[in-house]
Amino acid sequence: MSLPALSVLLPVRDGETTLQAALDSTLASVGPGLELVCVDDGSTDGTSQILAETARRDPRVRVLRRPARGIAPALCDALSASRGRLVARMDADDEMHPERLAEQARLLDRRPDVELAGCGVESFREGGLREGFRLYTEWANGCATHDEIAREAFVDCPVPHPTWMLRRATLERVGGWRDLDWAEDLDLFYRLLAAGARVEKVPRVLHRWRDHDGRLSRRDPRYGREALARAKAHWLPRVRPISATVLVGSGRTARRYARLLAREGVPARALVAPADPAPARAWQGIPLVGPGELVRRAAEWRGSGSLLLGAAAVRGARERIRGILSGLRLVEGRDFLMLA
Repeated sequence: MSLPALSVLLPVRDGETTLQAALDSTLASVGPGLELVCVDDGSTDGTSQILAETARRDPRVRVLRRPARGIAPALCDALSASRGRLVARMDADDEMHPERLAEQARLLDRRPDVELAGCGVESFREGGLREGFRLYTEWANGCATHDEIAREAFVDCPVPHPTWMLRRATLERVGGWRDLDWAEDLDLFYRLLAAGARVEKVPRVLHRWRDHDGRLSRRDPRYGREALARAKAHWLPRVRPISATVLVGSGRTARRYARLLAREGVPARALVAPADPAPARAWQGIPLVGPGELVRRAAEWRGSGSLLLGAAAVRGARERIRGILSGLRLVEGRDFLMLA
């Protein structure tokens, strides 16, 4: 039997309510010959029976069963067992368009410089989508090209993990998924960027991304705000070598990043508050300055090698900071980046 061109990796634990739709949509894909490698990560519901029955009907489905160890080890097991030249991700609670895999494979084959291919997503939720997830989806879909993705990379991962497709050689080069105290997808995404990988999306909505209260990102502290900030602070100076920063923002988010970046050897030269503070104000030895000082010293800070970082989590604040910095003729991606 010839080897499949594409391996789709699907880890699952207790996914009986959505798993069949995920399997069926994947197996309905057109394009390259595929295998669907499913890892049953210690399920206690009807997941095992659904996988066994689907594998009995379709020889493209391969099932690994093992005690619960988590998504990163499950993905590593699936990758080790897979055989395709291309590797794609799928989640047990999502659905994919029949042309998703073919379009992404075509992008990677046509563009040898691209190492990670994503696509647009349609988010859905029983009872209606919540506003926060709707806005997140719009933001992610607004990042389609490599430049847009790299520019927004430290806000969050602009390429939803279940939409990924890569060459096996790329995963082997950067080391695959790791089981750490922050999100495995963000960690791998930043390792790809640090290795110089180019990331692009197929400019079509080809994946249905389910939102629900049981999502791992809502239950596991490795996906919480503090853990994600640790990951961003760790990888920022490795993706974008810098000697110092100026945090545009003075609230909790800016102070969190000032603290975490200092641990990585990147000190903050100033925190820029939204209004002029009293003279001689500081936070943990970092000068607290106002917008007037930002206007006067932005060029000086950039000329001395400091990267300006817009740091705010309040909805709308990121856009205001971006407008201020752009108004100073600073170029996002070159002179400043946004954090969240």
